Amino acid sequence: MDDICWTPPASGPSPHLASYLDRVRADHGVDTTSYDALWTWSVTEPDAFWRSLWDHHDVAGAPPPGPALAGSGLPGAEWFPGARLSYAAEALRRLPDDAPAVIARAQGEPDRVLTGAELRDQVARCRAGLARAGVGVGDRVGAYVGNRVEAVVAFLATASLGAVWASCPPEMGPDGALGRLAQVDPTVLLVVPGYRYGAKVIDRRADVAALVAGLGPSLAEVVEIPVPGLPGDLPDATATWAELVGEPDGGEHALVPFDHPLYVLFSSGTTGPPKAIVHGHGGIVLEHLKLLGLHLDLGPGDRFTWFSTTGWMMWNVLVSGLLVGATIVLFDGDPGHPDLGELWRMADELDVTHFGTSAPFLMACRADGRTPAAEHDLSALRVVGSTGAPLPAEGFRWVSTHVGPDVMLSSISGGTDVCTAFLAGSPLLPVVAGRMACACLGARVEAWGPDGERVLDEPGELVLTAPLPSMPVGFWGDDDGTALRAAYFDERPGVWSHGDWLTEHSDGGFTISGRSDATLNRGGVRLGTAELYAVVEDDSAVSDSLVVHLDDDEPGGPGRLLLFVVLEAEAEPDAVVARLRAALRSRLSPRHVPDAVVPVEGVPRTRSGKKLEVPVKAILQGRPAEGTVARDAVDRPDLLAAYERLGRDRPWVSR
Repeated sequence: MDDICWTPPASGPSPHLASYLDRVRADHGVDTTSYDALWTWSVTEPDAFWRSLWDHHDVAGAPPPGPALAGSGLPGAEWFPGARLSYAAEALRRLPDDAPAVIARAQGEPDRVLTGAELRDQVARCRAGLARAGVGVGDRVGAYVGNRVEAVVAFLATASLGAVWASCPPEMGPDGALGRLAQVDPTVLLVVPGYRYGAKVIDRRADVAALVAGLGPSLAEVVEIPVPGLPGDLPDATATWAELVGEPDGGEHALVPFDHPLYVLFSSGTTGPPKAIVHGHGGIVLEHLKLLGLHLDLGPGDRFTWFSTTGWMMWNVLVSGLLVGATIVLFDGDPGHPDLGELWRMADELDVTHFGTSAPFLMACRADGRTPAAEHDLSALRVVGSTGAPLPAEGFRWVSTHVGPDVMLSSISGGTDVCTAFLAGSPLLPVVAGRMACACLGARVEAWGPDGERVLDEPGELVLTAPLPSMPVGFWGDDDGTALRAAYFDERPGVWSHGDWLTEHSDGGFTISGRSDATLNRGGVRLGTAELYAVVEDDSAVSDSLVVHLDDDEPGGPGRLLLFVVLEAEAEPDAVVARLRAALRSRLSPRHVPDAVVPVEGVPRTRSGKKLEVPVKAILQGRPAEGTVARDAVDRPDLLAAYERLGRDRPWVSR
């Protein structure tokens, strides 16, 4: 384990993290210089650990007496019974009155800034407007909006009322948005008439009309949020944003039970109707205090951005930067316009300290030859976060070389299901190329073999053997919990099965090899897809790739390993294929060499950047794209027809 890209500074962690560690050492006698000791304490004494977060941040005053965790069954764990709190109150009370709380950049518009005092005032006004529209405790507020100031304000106002938030980005078509928002039957819907994506102006007025019509008469109010320079006056709107926030409000935040619904997040919906996953106030508060404060070392005075739409869980994590007193920086637009330096320019101009993005974005910057530290002043930057897909070792090295050797790279893995990370970096641990540094505090993460045994240094199923506070309160409409149990617990009773292919390394750290349901099976040996992509996409002639293993028509046959590649325009296909075969054989193993390499126009992905391995496999095996994958969940649904043709023509059979 000698490929170290970053080591913790000799000066130690930041003051806000150091103060927590000092308190834990004094109160509990934990050796906080050792991450292993800290993690072991966090999972063997969950009551003490989670209370330490509550106490250190003074969450809603003192927690009630009794255990933090009433029963540790999975499912069925109950956290902090009797506690009452408000996510909105926690998010707003740590912000200085006169310092920026939110900075918003949208392409084609001037930056917008709200101080702590201005944000609190806007949230109070929006809370009053929602209440006038009939929103109360437990009601739902839906949003079809981009990553804009109004989205943050409306979400916090919704939480302040004890109502439930659900949002979709306007990039999603009306069918996809309706398939999500109709599940929760919102009382109020917030909409934009369109959005800008780079130099393009996207008109969504017809889509808004279709969405409103589909949601039907249960909508008490449709609120139009203006986008400067875009046509407005939506005929379906019953109020403007200015009218919604037009009156001041001196009301109080509604204190709700720990597991009271805060928001509904939707799964990608690539293989069926999207799951409506309900998260609670208390679980999100504690989990995000932990993830942001202890793992990303985020706190007062920091400026935090994560490129995301309002339909991805990382938007919710971004907003939670407010919980630790940081300034959140929103970006709405095309991160590749006018070039892949756009987000790095923003980080320079706005003194961003914590820069979050996806692994595909970092690898695209690498392939494009970007050198952010040489092109921009990134002296304020301390942490880069990466998620959405496994980041190959080459991506770690690129960040260390071209973003900065003093910048901690935290590659994280978790999910919409828990709205947090299971695996991440830590300011107490070195960063090793290709590995996530640790299991997160409080998270009992293990890799299990097929017989339920823990395995080291080989891929296994990612499981959690103990509860986390932000595990779902439930699925919306799944009153008896049947769908929840089927999703995570039926296969391995008593543990959470996440569906990822995980390797726990005996010398430290973890790697994710891809989805376990997309695992490649070659001669009885299971291979993860991520390691194959790392080799294939290291070739400068390959801009993207997708690998699937097709089963034989006859049971027991060897099947075919197929590699689909998107080639640069000047590439010579035969030469690239020969290089790829040789590289996979030498850098991985002969088993990784595909039976066929097929050039394609593109690789379909979810809107958060994940490759559609499982749906593409089904399409190639003859299932129609319609019914296999929801078009609105795909970034380029036009590509699906091409894979249907490949499934019919099977060009690899003659190869």
